[in-house]
This record gives sequence, C-alpha cells and structure tokens, in this order.
Amino acid sequence: MYFRFNLSFRVVEELLIERGVDVSYETVRRWVNKFGSTFAKRVKRQSESHSPVWHLDEVYTKINGKMVYLWRAVDDEGTVLDVLVQRRRNTKAAVRLLRKLLRNQGVKPRLIVTDRLPSYGAALRSLGIKGLHDVGGGKNNRAECSHVPTRRRERKSQKFMSVKNAQELLSAYGQIYNLFNHRRHLISRNTLRKFRSQLMQNGIS
Repeated sequence: MYFRFNLSFRVVEELLIERGVDVSYETVRRWVNKFGSTFAKRVKRQSESHSPVWHLDEVYTKINGKMVYLWRAVDDEGTVLDVLVQRRRNTKAAVRLLRKLLRNQGVKPRLIVTDRLPSYGAALRSLGIKGLHDVGGGKNNRAECSHVPTRRRERKSQKFMSVKNAQELLSAYGQIYNLFNHRRHLISRNTLRKFRSQLMQNGIS
C-alpha cells in the first residue's frame, strides 16, 4: 500500500489496524526499508522486455539543504526503466545512467530521446551510440511527465532524508508503479480487471 499509493506511514498503520494487524508506523517504516528492494527486484525479474525507445530526463531536488538530481529513464509507454540519484548534472553523471541502463535492461535501445542538455550528447558520444540520439521540441514530454508521481511521493514523505534513502525508495517505487501502469485508453474495462487480478496474485503476493 505504501509503494502503490501516496500514503504516509501513519495512514498505512491505520489501514492495517482495520485489517486486524496492530503495528506502529515505525514498524511499517522498517518494513519499507527492509522489503522494498526485494519487491522491486521480484517485479523487475518477472516483467516483460521493455520498449527499445528510451526517454531520459533529470530534475533537481534538495536533500538536507543540498541540491541533487533525480536522473530518470522511461520507455515510450511510460514504463520506468531506472532512477538514479546523483549530485551532479554533467557528462559523468549521464554516462553513469546510460551504462546502468545498457547493462541491466536486457534490450538494446533503438532510439534515445533527451532534452537539450549537452551532457547527454557527450555521454552518448563517449559510449559510441551517438547515432541513436534524438533531441528537441516536445519529444521528451514522456520523461518529463514521469517526474510527477515522484514529486507526489516526495511531498508525502516530507522530503527525502538522504541520497541513499531517496535511491532505495525511488528504485522500489518505480518498479511497483510499473505494475499498475496500464494504457487504459487502449484496453477494455474487463481486460483491466484481469490485469489487476494477475498483478495482485503474481506481482506483490
């Protein structure tokens, strides 16, 4: 419930009490820290291959008064590929994100869409895949819009406590978000119900 919806630990505590589970919000917090990465790895392992069209973007936030950047990669259907919290917004940071994507996604990109930040072009050039780069206009709206759920999660958490905390939470949150990220305008209501039933049984049971 904590990863699926924008809930606080105290709200989850009250929902559990309604279901006969009497635990404190501190216990819920410890569960999130202990099992969040396990949930994320299970979901990612069972997920299907993603689209080879990747959208990259970065957005800033503050952690303990210091500026950091949330580097995000999604595919052209809005599926979160990865989130990387870094202190820099330069070529080295872009290379780190791209290397992680190329290593972990299991599919080679056909197109990589970014905004006009020069670091992306330099990073792609250094990796020898500059020919896949597409930039400009509103082509990267998919990645920019994908920051909205993260901003909501950040507000509910009353800011991230540390870079490590932000990385762990957003990595788990992104993968669980993918479970319920259906293109509802392309499927019927009955199909949506079947998808939800399968996800609840296989994804987070």
